[in-house]
Amino acid sequence: MRVKKTIAVVSVAIAAVGMLAACGGGGGSSSAEGTYSLYIGQPENPLVPGNTTESEGNQVLKALFTPLVNYNDESSEVEYTGVAESVESDDQQNWTIKLKPDWTFHDGTPVDAKSYVDAWNYTALSTNAFGASYFFENVQGYDDLQAAEGAEPTATTMTGLEAVDDTTIRVALKEPFAIYPVTLGYSAFSPLPEAFFTDPDAFGRRPIGNGPFKADEDFVEGQGITLTKYADYKGENPAQSQGVQFKVYTELSTGYTDVQAGGLDVMLDLPPDAWATARDQFGDRYGERARPDITSLAFPTYDPRFSDPRVREAFSMAIDRQAITEAIFTNTRTPATSFGSPVVDGYRDDACGTKCELNAAQANTLLDQAGFDRSQPVELWFNAGAAHDTWMTAVGNQLRTNLGVDYVLRGDLQFAQYLPLQDAQGMTGPFRSGWIMDYPSLYNFLSPVYSSAALPPAGSNVSFYSNPEFDAALSQGNNAESIDAATTEYQRAEDILFRDLPATPLFYGLNQAVWSERVDNVKIDLFGDIEVADVTVS
Repeated sequence: MRVKKTIAVVSVAIAAVGMLAACGGGGGSSSAEGTYSLYIGQPENPLVPGNTTESEGNQVLKALFTPLVNYNDESSEVEYTGVAESVESDDQQNWTIKLKPDWTFHDGTPVDAKSYVDAWNYTALSTNAFGASYFFENVQGYDDLQAAEGAEPTATTMTGLEAVDDTTIRVALKEPFAIYPVTLGYSAFSPLPEAFFTDPDAFGRRPIGNGPFKADEDFVEGQGITLTKYADYKGENPAQSQGVQFKVYTELSTGYTDVQAGGLDVMLDLPPDAWATARDQFGDRYGERARPDITSLAFPTYDPRFSDPRVREAFSMAIDRQAITEAIFTNTRTPATSFGSPVVDGYRDDACGTKCELNAAQANTLLDQAGFDRSQPVELWFNAGAAHDTWMTAVGNQLRTNLGVDYVLRGDLQFAQYLPLQDAQGMTGPFRSGWIMDYPSLYNFLSPVYSSAALPPAGSNVSFYSNPEFDAALSQGNNAESIDAATTEYQRAEDILFRDLPATPLFYGLNQAVWSERVDNVKIDLFGDIEVADVTVS
């Protein structure tokens, strides 16, 4: 999932373990009795699960929808505490998903097998241009739902999906996929009620889910939305408050001022000047947790200036990651040495090797070999309002010092504007790329961001890197007989990625959060989001 947030609670005590986030001008008084307020940035798209592939909208959807499966908070293993009773296969290619009975949407209609199959077909259909379409590219018949721009697909439903009865879904994949059950906790696999297909636009403003909270009003751009407790919720984790108000901010500093003054109850992510001081200022109303994410410097491989891997390697070796984590982030980040997060199976702390280590001499040799024009400044892109300007300036200064290449900062676009420009090949230089896991597997840090199947608009491959060898290694992993064997092949794919470097890993984040005296039991989940159902209001 593309993430905009800078960094983001396990509870009062500090706990370290080991899935694009935003910010705004909320303000105002505290929430109504029994309801608490939570900081978010402006979501990129209307609130539809299959087209919400960034962190801000996802935080809202996690309150509105309950997934098929959940994950153990410590081991990351799949737990059947969601809507699915079981997910089974004899050959890892043909799967049967059994649903628990009696679940309902917030409008009272049943959550059944058809509501999943219809939702997945709609998300996969290329004419709908949903950002999570690629999550279904391994289902038989997916290719028939894809067509070039302006053309019509040959089918609108995938042959590999079948609602056998109200509680049984059969899924036929193109090839075995050892980790298929692990993927099903992601929001793209959420069901959709009939009301969505009647009026998708209205649904995007006021989603109808199956989660612990429901929407009784529309989401207002630039302001947010208030959700209320769903009394007929069938899940194991009902809401402990009467409601949650998601307040949109465009600046971290504004949100932090509000939470200090009591106008905001929970803030996930802090402005830079609070990273080192919030723990002492808020005391037992502060929490932190290692974040399952990665911040990378991605390259527009479609731009001739950055099409040579030697140029990309040179830029990577001109960056002193450790110096930035210490001087800018006050050790609230960790230098990244893999494309995957340390919390997932398959992570290797030396995967990048020397390509992620400062070596100005070798970097300059590579630039000379590639014939890079140093007389023209490099444009460094990042989204506005989330405190990225400070560390991107540090990156620019290092490039200027170590490579003799000047830079121009391009950080004037808000998150909801920045992401579509990436999809449209609008980056004219290296750009900030953030990813937080959708499900706990190394595969999720590779395929959705760098595979050919994930090229926009179907996915989040915004560097527009495409390599059949890399795709084949991922496919080999998918065909493995076990998760362990699959992980070995995913590591081989990662090695290919480090050879080509369409992006270079920079940092792993730390989730920091603070909250007001009105609330308690503030926790952060495995994916770096607030457990909205658990929060209590005093």
